[in-house]
Amino acid sequence: MELGKIIAFNLKRLRMERNLSQGQLAKEAGISKAMLSDIEKGGSNPTINTLWKIANGLNVPYTKLMDGIDDEATVVQRKDTIEQSGESSAYRVYCYFTTTPTRNFELFYCELDGHSSNKSIGHSQKSQEYIYVMNGELILDTQKGEYVLQEGDSLAFDSSISHTYINRQDTLLAFIVINYYPN
Repeated sequence: MELGKIIAFNLKRLRMERNLSQGQLAKEAGISKAMLSDIEKGGSNPTINTLWKIANGLNVPYTKLMDGIDDEATVVQRKDTIEQSGESSAYRVYCYFTTTPTRNFELFYCELDGHSSNKSIGHSQKSQEYIYVMNGELILDTQKGEYVLQEGDSLAFDSSISHTYINRQDTLLAFIVINYYPN
């Protein structure tokens, strides 16, 4: 099933479970009711930040909107992941694992083109983000400071605050992100 249809199905299910109208959720998420309606119908491919806004409005992890059914053992091949982009195509994210009833984290492979950045809105309360840089230099700018990570470096931080991934180099930046949601 394509990602837009999965998001549409999960969005409607989660909204209905919470007895929210589209207007109420749109207000909570800070997006237009028309945009929410279009996403719920499977008629659009929302940006990462739009999905974060909806997830925060529903008070669920980001990947709850992309949940599928997991088998006991899951192999995810790169060719089977779906590319999502930020506000520009310079930032690309590939989701390998979503949260499930037995998994309270999500795992992403991320790419950021040279001389570009991507701002991420804060995630749900108490969420934590773990970053591992595979290639290049990542500058992470948060409300609490700026962190410079080289290849092989890691960082854990409170991801409920907004943060910006920055690549000031000429080369592609590749990194892994784990978003953790404590119970």
